[in-house]
Amino acid sequence: MITKEEVEHVGWLARIRIDETKSDAYAGKLNSVLDYFGQLDKVDTEDVPPTYHVMDIVNVFRKDEVTESMPQDAVLSNTEYRKEGNFKTPKII
Repeated sequence: MITKEEVEHVGWLARIRIDETKSDAYAGKLNSVLDYFGQLDKVDTEDVPPTYHVMDIVNVFRKDEVTESMPQDAVLSNTEYRKEGNFKTPKII
């Protein structure tokens, strides 16, 4: 059971100002959520396999195969900022 003081403490930790008048209401709402989780704990899930994802998806990565790269001229044709066969970028340091 969450108390008014615990709500105010969590608010302090989160740096959220909670009025004392509202902390009772928040405590009631949080306790109703915890009651719902208590109901879920009572459900028999012994024969239910764990669900890691709601959709039955598989690895969609392509095979890692060596292929030809794009020609350097084709890559650099998309920019006007090039120098000595490379992309020219602003100086960082």
